Amino acid sequence: MSNDHHRYVADFRNAEVARKIADRLAARKLERTVRLMEVCGTHTVAIWKHGIRQLLPEGITLLSGPGCPVCVTTNADVDLAIALARRPDVTLATFGDMLKVPGSYSSLQQAKAEGAGIRIVYSPLDALRIAQDNPSTSVVFFAVGFETTAPTIAASVLEAERQELDNFYIISVHKLIPPAMKALLDSGEVRIDGFICPGHVSSIIGARAYEFIANDYGIPCVISGFEPLDVLQSIDMLVAQINERRASVEIEYSRAVRREGNKVALELLHRVFEIADADWRGMGILSRSGLKLRPEYSRYDAEQVFDIDSGPTRDHTGCSCGDVLRGAMTPSDCRLFAKTCTPEHPVGPCMVSSEGTCSSWYQYGGGTYGIR
Repeated sequence: MSNDHHRYVADFRNAEVARKIADRLAARKLERTVRLMEVCGTHTVAIWKHGIRQLLPEGITLLSGPGCPVCVTTNADVDLAIALARRPDVTLATFGDMLKVPGSYSSLQQAKAEGAGIRIVYSPLDALRIAQDNPSTSVVFFAVGFETTAPTIAASVLEAERQELDNFYIISVHKLIPPAMKALLDSGEVRIDGFICPGHVSSIIGARAYEFIANDYGIPCVISGFEPLDVLQSIDMLVAQINERRASVEIEYSRAVRREGNKVALELLHRVFEIADADWRGMGILSRSGLKLRPEYSRYDAEQVFDIDSGPTRDHTGCSCGDVLRGAMTPSDCRLFAKTCTPEHPVGPCMVSSEGTCSSWYQYGGGTYGIR
């Protein structure tokens, strides 16, 4: 890593600037407790790792929402992937953070240990190469993620078409963030006064995707970067909107996000996928909150090509991951947290993923790290 990069990162971790923002927040007069929700796992990690909560004045509460794609993947989806991987004619390619996610009765890691054909990849193009090198084997990519990863998976499907590969498939369990935010507001279960919007997702979909939240619900939104000063500045921008009784979508992360988003990536995404209903852990089936392959690409859809019986699903007794994902509960309120459920022996996916809320609380919950 170059010295210039170190200096650039240091600019966003400057303790003196952080204190100034914290002092500005403390000087703002709040009529009531302000509850702000981040819907990005990377923000959750940053908030805990850098001690952001400890810098905030009394009266500002941070909630963690459904911002981890691994965490919102349901047991039924994991069961489906396991059932496919156990077929002798299939190799399942997956990102490494899905391996330890518990399904109803097993995990991909356990299935792999029992002999299932599972390969860890770093991108869908790696899965494509496995299909190229093994023409007699069906290679299925477990496509988990939000709008950030969907364009690259769309590109892999188009490349498979270009190469006329007949042994490459995907399981699409993509989720879309704005519909989940809408569902949280519609439920009324948790009061949310402002959203810290995800930077990576927003670099693809742009700020306009959240305008309905400000216009229809009167809830302020700020798209934040991932360094501690980014998050602090975004919180200050949200509190300013709340104090001024206005609601708009502002971009703190202007070095990566545009109001219209990434038009090339969006065009690629919508060329291959169409919007569909999707099942979210802890939230159920949300209308128009997922992506499925368009009919012209259905030959790459593993669920349509293979006859799959993954059996009945079940939830793990005592796991409160779904409540945590909705912001209705903190990890420390779960009776399994840091006892039965740890990163070494996770009961639910919120403890598996490095971006999971339970994992962040477990790793950094002492709040002793601070900005450095």
